[in-house]
Amino acid sequence: MSLIRLFKIVAAVARNRLDNLIDPQRSPFLLRCFLALLPWRYVIRNTAPRGERMRHALEALGPIFIKFGQILSTRRDLLPDDISDELAQLQDNVPPFPGEEAVAIIESSLGNDVDTLFARFDREPLASASVAQVHTAQLHSGEEVVVKVIRPGIDRVIHKDIQLMYLFARLLLVLSKDARRLRPVEVVADYERTIFDELDLLREAANGSQLRRNFLASPMLFVPQVYWDYCRTRVMVVERIYGVPVADIATLHAKGVDMKKLAERGVEIFFTQVFRDRFFHADMHPGNIFVDATNPAEPRYIGIDFGIVGTLEPEDQHYLASNLLAFFRRDYRKVAQLHVDSGWVPRDTAVGELEAAIRTVCEPIFEKPLKDISFGQLLVRLFQVARRFNMQVQPQLVLLEKTLLYVEGLGRQLYPDLDLWATAQPFLEKWMKQQVSPSAIACNIKEQGPDWILSAPVMAQKVMSTVRNLVDQQHAFHDRQVEIERRQKKQRRFGIVLLMIGVAAMVSSGSLVLDQSMLGLMAAGLGGWLLVK
Repeated sequence: MSLIRLFKIVAAVARNRLDNLIDPQRSPFLLRCFLALLPWRYVIRNTAPRGERMRHALEALGPIFIKFGQILSTRRDLLPDDISDELAQLQDNVPPFPGEEAVAIIESSLGNDVDTLFARFDREPLASASVAQVHTAQLHSGEEVVVKVIRPGIDRVIHKDIQLMYLFARLLLVLSKDARRLRPVEVVADYERTIFDELDLLREAANGSQLRRNFLASPMLFVPQVYWDYCRTRVMVVERIYGVPVADIATLHAKGVDMKKLAERGVEIFFTQVFRDRFFHADMHPGNIFVDATNPAEPRYIGIDFGIVGTLEPEDQHYLASNLLAFFRRDYRKVAQLHVDSGWVPRDTAVGELEAAIRTVCEPIFEKPLKDISFGQLLVRLFQVARRFNMQVQPQLVLLEKTLLYVEGLGRQLYPDLDLWATAQPFLEKWMKQQVSPSAIACNIKEQGPDWILSAPVMAQKVMSTVRNLVDQQHAFHDRQVEIERRQKKQRRFGIVLLMIGVAAMVSSGSLVLDQSMLGLMAAGLGGWLLVK
């Protein structure tokens, strides 16, 4: 099976001439020889743009590679823009698997037949994607729900395809120095973690439940309820939602939706998730976003599919806010210093050099009107510059960058004149002030106080243990010093004796006995050396 899969991959590479993505002039001799021996180079011609050829190759290889291309499109810190833009067009159009197989998975997971579990279960799927598909149903209590079911055998398919991806990634590392900058093994590892996380629907249900709780009283975002009694690793049941797909601009206009408010609320939702909750929906592409247009003057977003979420540590949250504010104030020195202080780049990085590199990239961007400046592209450029200074882009920051690009693109699709900075700046400045306000400090003390009190005895024990260790080390050091001084005194006494013996030998020998005189001289010299030492 692996050999057949490998043959299909080679065929897709040949048909789309992906070998042309490698620059022979910058490749080692062995790689140039290998490329010259590829038989299709002399038969197949494909002059389509490189991004389009890569997209077609991934589409030919099936849903797992399509999913990989979708995630790869978000790594704009690694890939050129033309390839990223083309891969972003990959769509998860996957044929559904039979409804009876879905029924079998549901019944084995929940331990009962579907007719007992649900008042109605529709065997015809509502939607189908690479990892799972969705069926509609009704609970006996009357609620309309959707049932998400993991594809049968998908874990084995994913495992085999990922092993092949690792093989090609390691081959690239050996064959091309340019490929090392793209860090292909790391990219595949990130994808492996993401795709296997999506196979655990209990994790997705927990993410959705957390997001719903965060926005329960919000007029901006609605998150469907999770029905935990019907959730397992391979099955998840959530409230069915009804709304207008956010990409259906014509319908939104026809319903009279306030597009400016809708676009601004999308930005506000993003920054609320990042800076209030430190927990954000990281897969906010148009297929996962709907609009509740019941009240067109106060439109509300509806979010689904919570398999991919991001979290931020407080330190990353603070540095991110500070970076964005410093960027838009063109304080590049502060941006560079923040990168060093946060540990995003090595501590020994020359701040002045990093500042100059950031200024070179950002000044042309700021020549545009503020409303035309892309937040997401700023982050992309930032990561691209920082990589030259050995910045290790953390996974949560990559997710953040991807989500911001989604939000920004969606906002400007809804309302082309959206001024992202005008919407975000007051939010960021208010958040920064709140972090150092007396009420925030008092709140932090109130939250952390019980933990400090409970940990006080343990900390006291650790302090006492540290003090005892220091005292013991001091005593041991003192004992060693005493022993060294004792040895030195003994050495000096021995040196004096040798010196006296040597002088006496030389005086008594006169010039008659040469050997005795030389022996005395050696004894005197050794004694003198011991005294000096």
